[in-house]
Amino acid sequence: MTDLSEEDERVSSSDEEEEEDLEREIERELAEVPLGELHKARAAGFHSASSSGGGGRRRIPDEEKKTSRVNKNRPMEMSSRKPVGRFRQIIQVPKKKLQKLVKKSKEPEETEKLKKHISWINDGTSLASILTVVSYQDKQLKSESGKSRDAEILAEHKKKEREAAKHGKRPFYLKKSEIREQSLIQKYNNLKAEGKLESFIEKRRKKNASKDHRYMPYRRPANEN
Repeated sequence: MTDLSEEDERVSSSDEEEEEDLEREIERELAEVPLGELHKARAAGFHSASSSGGGGRRRIPDEEKKTSRVNKNRPMEMSSRKPVGRFRQIIQVPKKKLQKLVKKSKEPEETEKLKKHISWINDGTSLASILTVVSYQDKQLKSESGKSRDAEILAEHKKKEREAAKHGKRPFYLKKSEIREQSLIQKYNNLKAEGKLESFIEKRRKKNASKDHRYMPYRRPANEN
């Protein structure tokens, strides 16, 4: 009886040693497999040999399992293992198609004449928009010329005051109203030299008359005789 019990103990110990060796071999094989492949295998439903309880090598899927939506308007399924992006798209909104509306020009001859002088005009541009651009550019040029004229007046005044300060005189600083007055005098002198002063005054008179016309009553009150 003692011999049989000793033999059974030796057999059981040898079986335990074989199981330990097998577990060590499986752990060594799993350590060599990359972590990404392990996640892919677990997501696809494959488990390691140790978790299934059987021996042998662990099965790794050849292709990653891809989820497809039944309907394109359905929300997309995302893995919970990945962090949620800051700029994620929850619901796909269909993009609106922008339609370019091109108005036909009513004055093709005048438009063609302006196109000869202005090379950057695109096809289909109306005459009104072209004239708006031209008038805006004229206003910009006039404002720039006015600013440059004010700067010239101020620079000339500073030059005179520096010369006067050398002789012991106190400097005199121009106010904005005085600069404006001298600028208008210089502007009218230039218009008079070019022969455009009368037309400029007539345009200004009509403009002021149209402004005053808004405040005039249309009908005389009934209580006045």
